[in-house]
Amino acid sequence: MDLRTVPVSALSGVGAKRFEAIRSLGIENIYDLLFYFPFRYEDIEVKSLDDAIDQEKILLKGIVASDPVVARFGYKKNRLNVRIIVENESVMVTFFNQPWLKDKFVTGDEVAVYGKWNQNRRAITGMKVIGDEHAEGSIDSVYSVNKNIHQKTLISLIKSAYEEYSDQIETIIPEHILEKYHLMNDKEMVQGMHFPKNDEQNELARRTAKFREFFLFECGIQNMKSKDQINQVGLLENYDKKYIDDFIDSLPFDLTTAQARVTQEILDDMESSYHMNRLLQGDVGSGKTIVAVIAMLASVTSGYQAAIMAPTEILAQQHFNKIGKLLAPLKIRISILTGSQTKKEHDAIADNIKTGKTNVIVGTHALIQDSVEFKDLGLIVIDEQHRFGVNQRKSLREKGNNPDVLAMTATPIPRTLAITAYGDMDVSRIDELPAGRKKIETYWIRSQKIEQMYRFVTKELADSAQVYVVTPLISESEKIDLKNAELIYDKFSELFAPKYRIGLLHGQMPNDQKEDVMSQFSHQKIDVLVSTTVIEVGVDVPNASVMVIYDANRFGLSQLHQLRGRVGRGEKQSYCILIADPKNETALERMKILTSTNDGFVLAEEDLKMRGAGDVLGSRQSGLPDFKVGDPIADINILETAQIEAEAIFKDDAMAKSENKVLKSFLNDEFEQLNNFD
Repeated sequence: MDLRTVPVSALSGVGAKRFEAIRSLGIENIYDLLFYFPFRYEDIEVKSLDDAIDQEKILLKGIVASDPVVARFGYKKNRLNVRIIVENESVMVTFFNQPWLKDKFVTGDEVAVYGKWNQNRRAITGMKVIGDEHAEGSIDSVYSVNKNIHQKTLISLIKSAYEEYSDQIETIIPEHILEKYHLMNDKEMVQGMHFPKNDEQNELARRTAKFREFFLFECGIQNMKSKDQINQVGLLENYDKKYIDDFIDSLPFDLTTAQARVTQEILDDMESSYHMNRLLQGDVGSGKTIVAVIAMLASVTSGYQAAIMAPTEILAQQHFNKIGKLLAPLKIRISILTGSQTKKEHDAIADNIKTGKTNVIVGTHALIQDSVEFKDLGLIVIDEQHRFGVNQRKSLREKGNNPDVLAMTATPIPRTLAITAYGDMDVSRIDELPAGRKKIETYWIRSQKIEQMYRFVTKELADSAQVYVVTPLISESEKIDLKNAELIYDKFSELFAPKYRIGLLHGQMPNDQKEDVMSQFSHQKIDVLVSTTVIEVGVDVPNASVMVIYDANRFGLSQLHQLRGRVGRGEKQSYCILIADPKNETALERMKILTSTNDGFVLAEEDLKMRGAGDVLGSRQSGLPDFKVGDPIADINILETAQIEAEAIFKDDAMAKSENKVLKSFLNDEFEQLNNFD
């Protein structure tokens, strides 16, 4: 029997009114009810008064020492008071608005009361009288309810549903997975979640429930990917392997192990008949660009065009120069297309793209204009993909006949988000930096020691270094006492001009003005660039070796790391100076973590733990589903295991196996898909 087809109204005592009440919790059928798990548990275990902590919920057992008294107060309010003797001490027990409990207290009888302990008054505010339905040492389940339905009613309905339908509960997770990870079947799990006999049973049930929830989510993700692969047949790019190997051998440096690994993952995707939708993530300076160049060159040797789209003209020009230099010996024709070009320039380049005279195209959002047509686009590389909107990325994909897509980001993505928010993409990670790259020395100082920073900057400028100075605000604010760009610009001009050239950059400048300032800094016509966080991503200025960040405690760890990554791109030893006066433990911990590691992936994980997905990505775009039992951050190991097992289920037609029959049926109903496995 499929319990999802049995309405809750099938239970005795559930009429139309009660059905609507329980429906307000999102519960429609018996399956929903049985899998509506508690959000916390209360241990029902007798505690000694000596061990009781103020405001702690405890269970006291004693002898009723007085007749209970019910007194009324306020409007329709009452209070029941009774004294019990616990360990030779008289304890006042008070229940509010539960006068019917009076019959539970008979002088001379033993009674057990569960409630909140008041250390000063040596009294307990009762929550329940523990009777036969609560054995001492058991665990009480606490559910999320609303004004339409009470805890007691919900618990009663769950008990009725379990007693009547527990034998109909089918186990969804395949048997070999249950055995592999020592998990419960679904019937045992439901019992252990709602009515645990002890901590051990409850712990195993919760571990099973978390895995089950993550596993079903990951199966949904794998199902979508399978459907995409079948419905969107990709390009079969038979690239010239020897040509690519020769190119890699000709590079003036060796690929790192991580670069070689992700390069092969990308090339394998391109060579398959499936549509590639891969995210390449790598820390600042990890060498993503050369991986993208190899992929683009492979596409060209397959007879296709390759395009890379960057969020700004400066980044596009930077890519054009770097890629052009790498491909120059190979006679590969490369063009750049940006919004600032004249119509004549634009039309000439667009014509070369349309006729196929250009093999590799670098550009900004100008690439998605209607006037740009590709002869045969095989590969799209989207740099800093989060800077483009969904529609912009979609528009570029539609320029070709379902071209392969490689999205790149220098923002390290925590494992949790890579598995959930980016679950529909295959993820490649460059998790090591090229040999010889110097570690950026990071220091934290409080604002009263700012003179030390000025002296250090003076020394570095004298050694021909360039300096970034970053601040959270553009101009002075009366509400927030933060350093601001204009004030700092004036201060640095006073200290260092005219000997050194000081520049100012912020988000409210017109785009062409911002581009001009960054261009001047890139060409060493500005020595100190005072800026807001607009320089956070992308710009490569090898001579910049000092990053100063004011009010660093106002930034998240990942953002601070991205800012720090603007330096350390040349041969000079680079430094990052954090100026911060943290007001709480979290802000203090952030400074300590940043000064202790340069690993962006470690920082991304810590940032997610400290701030949560909503703050890291924005609450509306965090991408994390609303898991009911598991916490994808705290339970990352279970989530990763569930992902591995879900991927295995969808490989080699494993879903067609008889042991996966129940899972297939469940997913087929839940997602209305999996027809391809029939």
